[in-house]
Amino acid sequence: MNEPQADSRRKSVMKGITWRCIATLTTYLIAWMWTGETETAGKIAAVEFFLKFFIYYGHERLWQWLPAQGARWKQKLSKLKA
Repeated sequence: MNEPQADSRRKSVMKGITWRCIATLTTYLIAWMWTGETETAGKIAAVEFFLKFFIYYGHERLWQWLPAQGARWKQKLSKLKA
């Protein structure tokens, strides 16, 4: 059976941007309803967008990296057993 292909870095970035737009709009609306101030809500949303985008991107790339590391360790262990 074929293994699923890993997402490219570009796809990870695009997924991060589209998700952050949806999530940031939600954050903006909540902050606006909570504070009643559009400027404050905008500042909160802007900080949240960039901070969480980089966190998401790192998380996404980690999930792409882990299976490759697991395969390398399996290969090394199989050589030790032989």
